[in-house]
Amino acid sequence: QVQLVESGGGLVQPGGSLRLSCAASGFMFRIYAMNWYRQAPGLQRELVATITSSGSTNYAASVKGRFTISRDNAKNTVYLQMNSLKTDDTAVYYCNFKSTGDYWGQGTQVTVSS
Repeated sequence: QVQLVESGGGLVQPGGSLRLSCAASGFMFRIYAMNWYRQAPGLQRELVATITSSGSTNYAASVKGRFTISRDNAKNTVYLQMNSLKTDDTAVYYCNFKSTGDYWGQGTQVTVSS
């Protein structure tokens, strides 16, 4: 069955960096665009970054220039490198792809605080 397992979250000070990973299984990873979403308390889930099967990327305006999405098809893994983190980046981060439906991981908490 389809599985998406995120890791790499944690507590970091403003200005710091984290690298999130999403290990995928149960589907043909290399042919799908992969997404990172986030959801902060009291707010709607928002799309942060997308990487297509060919490696093209798109970012939300709020993270452009600070976050980088990448993928390793040999490892069935998608990454989100987050630099220059701000307190507003605090959220649960989710890995996602869309096929016949929406598939989600369990999420990983990122807390940016001094």
